[in-house]
Amino acid sequence: MTSGADTLDWERDGRDWPNRVASRFLAAGGLAWHVQIAGQGPPLLLLHGTGASTHSFAELLPLLSAHFTVIAPDLPGHGFTSLPPIEEQSLTGMSVAVAALLRTLGFAPVIAVGHSAGAAILVRMCLDSRLEPKVVISLNGALLPFPGVAGQMFPPLARLLFVNPFATRFFAWRAQDRSAVERLIRGTGSSIPASSLDIYARLFGSDRHLTATLGMMANWDLPKLARDMPRLRVPLILVACSEDAAIPPDTAIKVRDRVPSAVVEYRRGLGHLAHEERPNEIAEMILAVARQKAMPAAQ
Repeated sequence: MTSGADTLDWERDGRDWPNRVASRFLAAGGLAWHVQIAGQGPPLLLLHGTGASTHSFAELLPLLSAHFTVIAPDLPGHGFTSLPPIEEQSLTGMSVAVAALLRTLGFAPVIAVGHSAGAAILVRMCLDSRLEPKVVISLNGALLPFPGVAGQMFPPLARLLFVNPFATRFFAWRAQDRSAVERLIRGTGSSIPASSLDIYARLFGSDRHLTATLGMMANWDLPKLARDMPRLRVPLILVACSEDAAIPPDTAIKVRDRVPSAVVEYRRGLGHLAHEERPNEIAEMILAVARQKAMPAAQ
């Protein structure tokens, strides 16, 4: 694709999209959504993190769809889903949007799995009674504010970049340098397949995708989520990975200390994108949790 393209085009940029056969396009909550639906069995919701898309579950989705009916959307503004107004790019706004999608689909997940910011959306939805699964699984969840100076500076910096019309075009231009994308992903502590790196580069080359990424960062209210989390009653499994350079593994310990229903699942040798590094291991863990917490008879 050309540098700084406004939006991704399905026929061009989605021609080799992972699990393309599972892709659907529909309207819900005022947005045009790209959603992947696969498998049969108990309903399971998969939410990706900031800056990613359904491609992040390229290998995980087929493994889970052998046991569950899996729904994995591109979050608002990400990938092939349309961009909402700025006031709806908050944590609450994203939660409302995903809830509207689920209502339109008539889908009530019994298991909800979220990576990074996707986990924060799921927790917010549960706290606000927009989602009632039997268990939430947080994969390296971004559930607490960044510590120290980073926590104070990050949201204002994101807002500054968001309102700068040249910021997204600059980042989109930089995305054409694949080595820059590789450095960004490597900085999360993960080593992922070249095919996934190619798609991240494609995503970061879209102005709309980058606008959504910065918009989420600029409007994310993690302090409020942290204050509200002790009210969470849904069982919460906190997967923390030893090599995660994006979300410190001890974040899971801090969340567990706040949330009575939380349990930490520690994984060694994996980074922030653990589900892309070892999808089989993560799929087996999700299935084990489902059998224990949600549906003992799941096969």
